[in-house]
Amino acid sequence: MTPSTVVPGAAATARSRRSRGPGRLVFLAPGLAYLVAFLLIPLALLLSYTVFRRGRFGGVVHEVTGENFTRLLDPLYLDVVLSSLKLATISTVIALLAGYPTAYLITRLPRRWKTVALVAIVLPFWTNFLVRIYAWIVLLSGPGLVNGALETAGLGPFELLYHEGAIVTGLVYSYLPLMVLPLYAAIEKLDPQLREASTDLGAGPARTFFLVTLPLTMPGVATGCLFVFVPCFGNFIIPELLGGGRSIMVGNLIRDQFLKARDWPFGATLTLALLAVLVVLLLVQAWSARRA
Repeated sequence: MTPSTVVPGAAATARSRRSRGPGRLVFLAPGLAYLVAFLLIPLALLLSYTVFRRGRFGGVVHEVTGENFTRLLDPLYLDVVLSSLKLATISTVIALLAGYPTAYLITRLPRRWKTVALVAIVLPFWTNFLVRIYAWIVLLSGPGLVNGALETAGLGPFELLYHEGAIVTGLVYSYLPLMVLPLYAAIEKLDPQLREASTDLGAGPARTFFLVTLPLTMPGVATGCLFVFVPCFGNFIIPELLGGGRSIMVGNLIRDQFLKARDWPFGATLTLALLAVLVVLLLVQAWSARRA
């Protein structure tokens, strides 16, 4: 072999990277084009609308103003944000309390039944979202099945629709699978020998759970809480249908600004404020997962 045919390792690596660059770009181009067209450009439009004001008959008047940001501090809108935070937090906590035992029990099933249980968990997602919410209206209405069962037991009827309890019920039902699946993944990959070692050292089931199982599955808990909290916080269909429009959440407020009030600049400002909150939550979840 002559010296001219010998290629140093660093040069060979650089050539290999350069040769793979165009091929990678070809495969990345469709995804990047999709993100630019349907994410970055709409976000840029929303950002540009926030500094303009609403026209007399709606729409956007291209006159720069900071009024949209000061309106965010109005007590009326702050109450809506706080109400949304409350309902989303309550729904997330209930989903966690219901989802963790469910995920834990699924991990204890025989292998062939695990698949069946997981399919049953995600089965509601195969049905149209609106159909499932209307089904809850039928269940919770005055002459519905729930009140009928309560009357038979001598405990009813009750007003189950059009209040915050109905909204929380709909949110938990809709997004509970998003809590169960990350928890199942975290518990399933947990080494069972750790729990056995805790038991051998004299710890009871409760102490083993709180000192071993729960701390080691906290990344799954954080991910599940994020997956549930984010759609609950911005939801507007469930408060509209199950809440009867009496409890307004951030999603309803944003929708009304665009479709009813036709105040696009303030609607864009509310949307970006909501996105900012969600980005902060994502960063907190990533930080907690990295520490774990």
